[in-house]
Amino acid sequence: MNGRVLVRAPSSRLAEGIVTHISRTPVDVSLAREQHAAYARALAAAGWMIGQAPAAEDCPDSVFIEDTVVICEDLAVLTRPGAPARRAEVVGVARAVASLGLRTARIEDPGTLDGGDVLQTGTTVHVGRGGRTNGEGIRQLRSLLAPLGRTVIAVPLGNVLHLKSAVTALPDGTFLLLPHLVPAGLFPAVRPVQEDSGCHVVPLGGDRVLIAASAPRTAGLLEDLGFTPVVVDITEFEKLEGCVTCLSVLLPRR
Repeated sequence: MNGRVLVRAPSSRLAEGIVTHISRTPVDVSLAREQHAAYARALAAAGWMIGQAPAAEDCPDSVFIEDTVVICEDLAVLTRPGAPARRAEVVGVARAVASLGLRTARIEDPGTLDGGDVLQTGTTVHVGRGGRTNGEGIRQLRSLLAPLGRTVIAVPLGNVLHLKSAVTALPDGTFLLLPHLVPAGLFPAVRPVQEDSGCHVVPLGGDRVLIAASAPRTAGLLEDLGFTPVVVDITEFEKLEGCVTCLSVLLPRR
């Protein structure tokens, strides 16, 4: 087993989720549920133990569980999402992480922080400063993670929802990145990609990397580089600016 992973079932109100940088298109909630179940099966097949956070039917965006908590070692930092309508999502996730025996801390007003803006690689934590995460949120996270030996690097974002909408890390320490959305110079060993969804990956352990079906060229590139792409179809979540990272929170074994 690689560790535990938290997911959260889609709300029946998913189609009402927030869209910021793209045009709204109809969401098929039934198909989204099927895709979410397949996503969870892919994680389980890669050796992750699936945990379910309590459903939040009144919160359309609640399936995007990554935004509600940042986990570093035994500390779960409960976020304060930048979209006020999403703050009610944190309550159920707080119960879920507490049940796992994690210490908890919170981002407090006036700070805002979305977990999708937080990219952890080793002892370095890149945090996107954009529409959902403000400077005070970054300062608070830096203070909370410093005792764990983490260095927090703030990254100014372009016209993109979250940092991890534009850059994620591969198991070899290189970064898949969309250069027009984030400053590539803040990241070592960058691999620029052409497909928008090609920069969203979740390392699953070993050479396995979770990637969306909408990035076939990037999946081919990863395979050519010696990785094993695990491809999942998340079209209904992509209509709400979702990606493979935001549908789960991984808790690697300590």
